[in-house]
Amino acid sequence: MAERPTTNWRRAVAKEAAELAAGTLDAGCACMVELFPEELLLETDAVLDVFEAELTTLTKGDAAQIFAAVERVVLALNAVNEAHDECAFETDEREQLCAYIDESLTEQGVDVAALTAKCGLGRRELTDQWRDW
Repeated sequence: MAERPTTNWRRAVAKEAAELAAGTLDAGCACMVELFPEELLLETDAVLDVFEAELTTLTKGDAAQIFAAVERVVLALNAVNEAHDECAFETDEREQLCAYIDESLTEQGVDVAALTAKCGLGRRELTDQWRDW
C-alpha cells in the first residue's frame, strides 16, 4: 500500500526529537511537533482509514464511484484542516496527500490518467476539483 504522509510526518517528528536529545539541534529551531501534533496525525489517519477501507469496494471502471470516494476523502481532509485553524495542511502536505490518494487508487487497479482524461480532466484535477485549500 502507498505510504501515508502521516508516516513520513511521524518520522520527521521522531528524527527531530532524536536530534534534540542528542544536542545536535537547538530547541529554538525545532518545529516538527508544532507542525504535526499527534492529534492532527490521528485525525488524518482516521480519514485515511476510511478511504482505504472504501478503496476495496470500488469498481475500477466506475468513474462516478471513484470520483465520489475521492470527493469524500478530500472533504474529510478539508474538515481536519478547518478543525486546525486552516493551517494543518500547507502546500507540501496537500501535495503529499494528493499523491497518496493517486497512488492508492493506482494500487487498486484504477488507471487515474485514463479516468481523468475520459472525464476531460488533468490527472491532478481528480483531487483538485474538491479542494477548497
